Formats: sequence, C-alpha cells, structure tokens
Amino acid sequence: MTIGNLVRLLSDGNVHSGEQLGETLGVSRAAVWKQLKKLEALGVELVAVKGRGYRLARRLEPLEGARIVEHLPAQARHLLTRLFVEDQLPSSNEYLRQRFNQGAGHGEVCLVELQTAGRGRRGRVWTTPWGQSLMLSLGWRFDAGVASLEGLSLAVGVVVSQVLEQLGAAPKLKWPNDILMVDAGDELSKLAGILIEVTGDAAGPCEVVIGMGMNLSLTESQRAAIDQPVAALFDVHAGHTRNQLASDVVAGLLSMLADFEHIGFAAWRDAWNARHAYAGAPVRIIQGERVSDAIAGDVDNSGNLWVTENGHSRRLAGGEISVRRRL
Repeated sequence: MTIGNLVRLLSDGNVHSGEQLGETLGVSRAAVWKQLKKLEALGVELVAVKGRGYRLARRLEPLEGARIVEHLPAQARHLLTRLFVEDQLPSSNEYLRQRFNQGAGHGEVCLVELQTAGRGRRGRVWTTPWGQSLMLSLGWRFDAGVASLEGLSLAVGVVVSQVLEQLGAAPKLKWPNDILMVDAGDELSKLAGILIEVTGDAAGPCEVVIGMGMNLSLTESQRAAIDQPVAALFDVHAGHTRNQLASDVVAGLLSMLADFEHIGFAAWRDAWNARHAYAGAPVRIIQGERVSDAIAGDVDNSGNLWVTENGHSRRLAGGEISVRRRL
C-alpha cells in the first residue's frame, strides 16, 4: 500500500472506514491507521467521523497521466516524448537529469505529488504538502550553446502567467524567476517559482531541465511555517481541476520551447514587461555582500533587468541576484 493509493480512495470526499480502506488496499486496519498518520504528517488534513471513519478535510485531486495527456492539444502531444507521474521523489528536476544521463530526457515531463528534496533558486528548499501543489519538470535539448537560453526562465514565467489568466487570475512576474499573485489577504505574494538547470557545452548542444513549483492550496498553519508571504491559486481562484491545469501548463511550455531556440526571448519580452510586478517601483538589490537601492525598469531582449541607481542605468544579468520591493 502506498500513500498515493490511500489518497486516491479518499479523494472522493466521502467518509471511509478503516475496515473498508483495509479491504480495498489488502492490508490490516492497523496498517491503514499508520498510513493515515503519515498522511497527516505530510500536510494532508483528515477529519475523523466518530463511528464511521475518515475523510479528507478538503478534497484533493490526484494527478492522472491519462487525463493530462487527454487534454493536450495535438501539437503538444506531438512534442511530448513521455510523461511521468510520481507519488514521491527527492526532486523532479534530478529525476529528469538522470533521464538525460540515460540518453533520454528530451521532451519528457515529470510531475510529482510530493518532493522531499526539491530545490528553489539560490539553494532554497521548495516544500509543499502532498497533492496540494503543481510540481513539474520538463527536459529539453538545445542544439545551440548556453547563450541561446538567455531569458528562458522569464519566458517560462510568461507562459505560466498566460495559463493562469485564463482562470481569471492576475499574476505578476518578479525578476528573474518568481510568479506572484494577490493572496487571500490582498497582498502580492509568491505563488510559484521557476528553476532552470543546464548541462552541456557552453558553445554547443546543451540539456535543460525546467522546474516549476506552484502552490494550489495551503492551510494557515502551512503558511505560518513558510518564511515569506505566499499565495495559493485554489484558495483564491477555485473551480479549475488540477489535471487540467497541469495539461495547460505542459502544453504552453512545450509550444514555447519548440520556438525559443530560433527566435529567442525577444518574442516574449513585451509580455513579460506588461506583467512586471515592480515596474517603476523602488527596489532593493542584493548581490552577494552588496546591497543597493534603485528604481526598477524593464527587461531587455536578453532578459536582463535594467534599473536606475543613483541616477545611472545599470543592467542586472541574472546569477545570484535578489530584487525585492522597497517600501
């Protein structure tokens, strides 16, 4: 019995007795109880109904590969080589990096319900409760060198934002790798993060793994455990299914990647600037030990952010740089 199988039984929102769950899963009631405790430890809230059994405090929709592929348009299906849906992994990015090491990886997508060692930018850990986020990685092989990838993370942000806008959300983009959204408390908070990892020849073929993690549902206790303001899509914009969202994001990313190497970030620059969270706003720039204040401008065709600092224009070109709104 796996946690995933248990969640899939409970995902209908109904009350299930320990005996029923055990019979269906082929284990004892004691084994079911242990797995329910593990599920709670993974951030899934359960309600015990006296004399009847257990149900989820909020309905979850487990990811299903067949449903995700079914919703893909024809072009995306053609570009998709393989889709993996895993209950638990240390890191979906690392999973696809290993696929590249095995001679595969291109056009492959890995979605995972729970990551135990997920990474964000600047070495941060990205953690979310089981089944309450959208965590995916996509592998793509580029024939040109690393220079052809300038602005790729920003183009990813545009694509994901366009998907969210179809749901009625109004996401904003924070340079270089974050997607923000107004949360339930009307504050602009982090909704999703993007992490791109590149291996290969700087001047020749290279392999790229694009990782994205998006919060879908968070309880107050889960928010309190995170060291920054966060938003969750379904807490504000309910009504879209998790599998449909996964399909829409995968389709958008595959379509973008098919063209990116040939046309570059310039094709997405205006769309990114139109969603720029801090355009014209005072910001604080943290680059290693250096901290400075500036006014944020637009990004250029290479995805660099231009700022005005002490009356002079300065270009920020990625790397270990953090840009924060200055109040």
